[in-house]
Amino acid sequence: MRVALLSQSPPRAVDLSGQAECRFSNGEVVQKRTLKKLFADRHSNLVTCHSGQNGAVVVNERSYPETVYFLNRGDGWIAINQLSLERYVASVVGAEMPSHWNPEALKAQAVAARSYALVHLVRPADSDFNLGDTTRWQAYGGLNSQSAPTAAATKATQGLVLSFQGGLVESLYASTSEIAAEAHSHLGASMSQHGAQNLAMKGLKFNEILSRYYVGASLARLKTNGN
Repeated sequence: MRVALLSQSPPRAVDLSGQAECRFSNGEVVQKRTLKKLFADRHSNLVTCHSGQNGAVVVNERSYPETVYFLNRGDGWIAINQLSLERYVASVVGAEMPSHWNPEALKAQAVAARSYALVHLVRPADSDFNLGDTTRWQAYGGLNSQSAPTAAATKATQGLVLSFQGGLVESLYASTSEIAAEAHSHLGASMSQHGAQNLAMKGLKFNEILSRYYVGASLARLKTNGN
C-alpha cells in the first residue's frame, strides 16, 4: 500500500529511530542534521527513508514503518508511506476503533478495512499513492495506532475480504448507525462501528456482524497479499 500522509502534510519535522536511514535519489545518505532543513531545499525532489528491521521513520512526531517517501510535487512536499497490506490494516483498525473493544468487532473492522484498501490498490486515488490517511478514505496512524489487539484481529482474518458476485466490495463504514444509514442511502452498504461492537457484545462472530451490514456479500480469501 502507498498511503499519502495527508494529515502530516506538509511534513515539518523528520526523525529516525533504530536502524532507519534516508537517501537522496542519487543514493547519497541523508545525514540527520540535514533532515531538519530538508523541506526548505528546493533542489531536492525525492528522499526515500527505510525504517530497517526495528526502526521507524518519524514524521511530525508520528512513527511509520517500512518505507516513507518524501516527494516534492512542485506545490510542496508530501510524505507517502509504503507498507504491506496487513500491517496497514492493523494500524487502520486501531485508528478507526478503540483497541479495547470486543475482538469480534475488531475482526469485522479488519475485514472491512482490508476490503476498502484493496479497492484502492486496484483504483488508486492518485498516480503517486493509493489513498490518504484521513477519514476521507480511512484513518491510518502508522505505528501509533497499532497494538496487540489490532494486530491479533488482523492476523485472525488475514487475507479475508468482502466479495459480491466475484468482485470486491468497497466496504464503507461509519461510527454510528445514523451516519452509516445516511452513507448507505447515498453510497451503498455501510457498517456502523458502534453497532458492530454491540453485536459482538451480544455474542455474534465477525462474519455474522459483517453479514448484517453487507447483505449479499460473502467472505473471500486473497491468494496473495498486496503491498
